[in-house]
Amino acid sequence: MDRIFITGLSISTIIGIYDWERTTRQRVVIDLEMSADIATAAKAEDVDSTLNYKTLSDTLTNYIENSEFQLIETMASKICEIITQDFGVAWVKLTLHKPDALAGDTDVGVIIERGVRTDA
Repeated sequence: MDRIFITGLSISTIIGIYDWERTTRQRVVIDLEMSADIATAAKAEDVDSTLNYKTLSDTLTNYIENSEFQLIETMASKICEIITQDFGVAWVKLTLHKPDALAGDTDVGVIIERGVRTDA
């Protein structure tokens, strides 16, 4: 299985359950690993034959910037739904970080996988 990845996609959004979180934008950081058949694109050097990570990251950025989730679990699930449904990705692994959730240099978040992973 070929994979395309994006790491460190940082986006400002409304996320959280506390009153101050409902009015203050916070940073979330996304790491993605997605299944993709890149053989056709590699042979033809045609971006239309591959998973366009620029289009995908623009779509996710726009969606998350305009969302207002309470839980990162819900946000993570919705992100994976967009990737699998809108971009035809069969398998995605998402790490969603909320780096400023706790005091200090602590990072918190969730890791989820959706779809069927087929290793060739």
